[in-house]
Amino acid sequence: MILKIAEKNKNICAVTAAMTTGTGLSDFAKKYSDRFFDVGIAEGHAVTFSAGLAKGGSLPFCNIYSSFMQRAYDNFIHDAALQRLDMVLCLDRAGLVGEDGPTHHGAYDMAFLRPIPNITISSPYDECELRRLMYTAAQPGKGTFVIRYPRGKGSLVNWRCELEEVEVGKGRLMTDGSDVAFLTIGPLGKVMESAVAEAASNGVSVAHYDMRFLKPLDEDILHEVGKKFKYVVTLEDGSVKGGLGSAVLEFMAENGYSPRVEIMGLPDTFVEHGTPAELYRVCGIDRESVLRTILKFKNL
Repeated sequence: MILKIAEKNKNICAVTAAMTTGTGLSDFAKKYSDRFFDVGIAEGHAVTFSAGLAKGGSLPFCNIYSSFMQRAYDNFIHDAALQRLDMVLCLDRAGLVGEDGPTHHGAYDMAFLRPIPNITISSPYDECELRRLMYTAAQPGKGTFVIRYPRGKGSLVNWRCELEEVEVGKGRLMTDGSDVAFLTIGPLGKVMESAVAEAASNGVSVAHYDMRFLKPLDEDILHEVGKKFKYVVTLEDGSVKGGLGSAVLEFMAENGYSPRVEIMGLPDTFVEHGTPAELYRVCGIDRESVLRTILKFKNL
C-alpha cells in the first residue's frame, strides 16, 4: 500500500529501526532507496528522525513493532506530538504475536499512547480498512497519526478496494441490535462476527460497532450506546488497563450513563509464549469466550 501512495506523493518516505523485512518495507527500500531510512536498533532515534523529516516537509511513515515503541515514548511526545507534526506511526505486531513471546506482545500501545494530546490512534478492522487508513493518514494536515495492526495474515481474499478517506474519529455500526452493545477495535471485531451472529440465533440481539479510532473516540456512538443499552461489552487486542474499555467507562461516567460494562482484552499480567490460538483462549478473548460473555445477558 505504501508503494501505491508513495508513487503519487513524492514527499512520502519510510523509516524503520532494523525491521525492514518484518514491517514489509523490502520492496519500498528497493524502489525508493532515496526515500528509505533504516536507522538500526534505535527506536527513539527513528521517531525523532521521522519528526525531523516531517519538520522539513516530508511525510514519514515510521514503522516500528508495537512492543519496541515503548523505547521511543519520550521522543514521540516531545518531538512529534508536541510539535503537531504531520507524520504516520505504523505500529506493527500490535496485540498478541504468538511464538515470539512476552517481549514482543504489543499489549500496551493503546494504553500508553491514549493520554498524549494532538494525536490520532486508529486500528483497522481488515485489510481494506488498513489501506483506507493509510490513505487517510497521508492526506495533508492529518497531524501525528498512529495506525496499529497485528502480526499475521489478513482475512480478506479480495483485499483491493477503492482508496477513500476515512472521517477521523468516526466508527461504524456493523450489525444492529437491541440487547447488548458490542464495541470492538481492530481486526478482532472481524474475527468475532460469527460470535455475534450465533448470539443472535441464541436469542441475544447484539449491536456491533467497529470503533476504528481510540482517539478521538466516536462520541456520537457512545452517546447512542449510553442512552440505548443497559449492557456493553468491549473487546480489544491490548491491555484491559487503559485501552478502549477504560475509555468507554470514562466516557459513560463523565456523561452520566450507567450501563454494565464488561471489558475483554489482555489481562493485567505478562502474557507468556504460545500460539496465537492458545493465547487468545488463555486470555479469554477467543470466539468462545466472547460468545459466552454476550450470552450472559440473555436472561437479564
